Amino acid sequence: MSHIAMVSIPAHGHVNPSLDVVRTLVARGHRVTYANAPTFAEVVAGAGAELKPYASTLPGPDEEWSDDPIDHLTLFLDDAIAMLPQLRGAYADDRPDLFLYDIAGAPARLLGEEWGIPAIQLSPTFVAWTGYEEEMAPVVESIRADPRGADYYRRFTAWLAANGSSVTDSVAFQGRPARCLVLIPEALQPHADRVDPSVYSFVGPVLGDRSAQGSWTRPATADKVLLVSLGSAFTRHPDFYRRCVDAFADLPGWHTVLQIGRHVDPADLGAVPDTVEVHPWVPQLAILEQADAFLTHAGMGGSSEGLYCGTPMIAAPQAADQFANAEQLAALGIARVVESDTVTADGLREALLALTSDADVATRCAEIRRRVRQQAGADRAADLIEAELPSPVPA
Repeated sequence: MSHIAMVSIPAHGHVNPSLDVVRTLVARGHRVTYANAPTFAEVVAGAGAELKPYASTLPGPDEEWSDDPIDHLTLFLDDAIAMLPQLRGAYADDRPDLFLYDIAGAPARLLGEEWGIPAIQLSPTFVAWTGYEEEMAPVVESIRADPRGADYYRRFTAWLAANGSSVTDSVAFQGRPARCLVLIPEALQPHADRVDPSVYSFVGPVLGDRSAQGSWTRPATADKVLLVSLGSAFTRHPDFYRRCVDAFADLPGWHTVLQIGRHVDPADLGAVPDTVEVHPWVPQLAILEQADAFLTHAGMGGSSEGLYCGTPMIAAPQAADQFANAEQLAALGIARVVESDTVTADGLREALLALTSDADVATRCAEIRRRVRQQAGADRAADLIEAELPSPVPA
């Protein structure tokens, strides 16, 4: 039995994609420890792993995230710097045979190199391709041009050097792991034909059994179902939700499930007819398996689940990688992109009807669904992880 250590942050979008991989490794007899905040103790235990608690500096579930990219980068760097000594203490006398780490679990790569332990990145988002650095150079330079961005890169480089990393360029350290399992569908990956298959293996999405999240029953009166969800972080958009009610409530045969998050009061939406369900949270995958369309913020988790279910999507990106995801979904021919701040109820309605009446969209959705389900799986991911475990030392 090997000891495999998973390192992540207390955010569902970073934890959920790998949970069934952890569960599968435990079922195969490995001891899996999981470094995360105590708030994820129940989630970790549910996957069969042992929690290695650390104190995260990231915003809590009731706190708003900034939509400024430099603020985001700084938050993650501060958390990594605070996490490293806690991980070193937690694993000093319980060293694993292999580290698995989320893209935000960078300290695991440092410890792996320091202790001579292999480390595999589990990426819940797209990965670098040949030419990535050159194509991203204008973005990096624009960040460096801001004094806050320049300070971020300076601090990151200094932190890597101080901890003996052989890779002191922060962009390469984050984006060029020695080995990586990609927990998204290959269809979502930009320039997939330029991704190095010797480093990156696409195994996602690994969704597993989500029955613990609850179930959902399609109403008998619903000819078609639309799910509207902007995820869990950027959900304070009552005006947008009201436009969704105006756009979809009176569409003949359509039933809308509207997730509004914890920061919006349903009363702020005004009168809502019976054809629209309003919830702070929903079991998304259970609904998508039965839905005919999905209005999403194009987060990586929602986009992956939409592709897995073969559901045409309206993408309303809010921040971070969501804009790139939305463009990729549109390029696949299975989505329309809208601007949530300016799109009208008429525009939303037109996008929905155009998507769901297009036979070519339906064909592409079905083909992508078939390919995604063929490529994805926890067992394949576990096989690749086991292949990286060090050989036992002969007695």
